[in-house]
Amino acid sequence: MKQDRFLLGILIGIGVLIVIALGLFFTRQDTQEYQTAGTPDAVVFNYVLAVTEKDYEKAYGYLADLDHKPTYDEFRQSFFNGMVSPQGVGVDVGEATVHGDEASVEMNMVYSASDPFSSGYSNTDHALLVRHKDEWKISSMPYNFWDYNWYQPQVKP
Repeated sequence: MKQDRFLLGILIGIGVLIVIALGLFFTRQDTQEYQTAGTPDAVVFNYVLAVTEKDYEKAYGYLADLDHKPTYDEFRQSFFNGMVSPQGVGVDVGEATVHGDEASVEMNMVYSASDPFSSGYSNTDHALLVRHKDEWKISSMPYNFWDYNWYQPQVKP
């Protein structure tokens, strides 16, 4: 009889912990907020956030106004065609190195595992930015966030 009460107490305790864990899981706020875009690393962070939130207009606004810049429709179409694919990639935006009107921002790209028996991996890459009218704009990003056809002269047949 005493063992049954003890076992019942353990089961009730486990049940309470499960309910608390589920409550915390479903009520947590997992939203990121845009940073003030005055620094190169903040611009990269905001661009990545806009792309992952599928706010293509906002993301397009962070692109540099250089020769052969894609139109907004070309930019957006790259995501729909799979040329730019940020799914399954986490990004840690690192420090910026500024040289005059150019900057490089370190990005640690964290890739998730493709199956349950392997672990994910990461690599470090860089985003390149240029200063234009006292604003930092992106001129190049790593693969998952950039279509390498952008800013390339179009070859006409």
